[in-house]
Amino acid sequence: MWTQLRTLSKENAEGVAKHLVAAASALEEDPDLALVHAEHAARRAGRVPAVREALGLVRYRRGEFTDALREFRTARRLSGSDHLLPYMVDSERGLGRLERALDLANSPEAGRLGTDDAIELAIVVSGVRRDLGQPEAALVGLRIPALQHAKNQPWAARLLYAYADALLDAGREDEAKEWFAKAAEADATGQTDADERLAALHGFEAGEVVDLLADEDEPDAPIDGNAAQATDEHGAGPGIADPQPVEQDAAEGEPSTGSTDPQR
Repeated sequence: MWTQLRTLSKENAEGVAKHLVAAASALEEDPDLALVHAEHAARRAGRVPAVREALGLVRYRRGEFTDALREFRTARRLSGSDHLLPYMVDSERGLGRLERALDLANSPEAGRLGTDDAIELAIVVSGVRRDLGQPEAALVGLRIPALQHAKNQPWAARLLYAYADALLDAGREDEAKEWFAKAAEADATGQTDADERLAALHGFEAGEVVDLLADEDEPDAPIDGNAAQATDEHGAGPGIADPQPVEQDAAEGEPSTGSTDPQR
């Protein structure tokens, strides 16, 4: 972002940066204020990709998917980057245009995404498949190599959570519990509500899930020599389950259907 703002005068760049920071800070608690700041930044620096992206993200978080798509397309055209494709696909999903979302997700540009963006896209596409009533396809789309080594990467909790949610949607509750537990363990920053979902599946209060995870992490009690042989054949643990432009076009006037998040 700072590199892009260098194309502006120093005074303007500093003002735009302050508005972008204020928009990001206000987004969770006061989305209206966040929108005011993002729009002001866009009026001062409408040709800066990061500014149009920021405005698109505010619109997206507000569930204003038509407007979000317009900003994402503009940012993409200005920057030449495809990293916003997951958000564009999810915006199409939010508008109920599921087949259009899949077409965009299967575009050649999507195939060139970096690892982090490709994982976000897989999460979104899984949600689209579930919306289409295709729970098994939703699972298959998440069985990517990253699922097997997700642990503490920035995307790990979201990927594990999405897989657990897809398992639950497919009626595989026992496996869903296992993967919600993995997501809760990986989620150090509260990106998901995996702990609450896990507690609910076990019939606990939300706070009790901490004890549940602690119990799962406790080492096995020592066994004596006479019992060692008997435990050899029963010691296997659970394994891995089977295996984000042009100006706004006229068609973009469809109404928004509510807030969407790639977490779904």
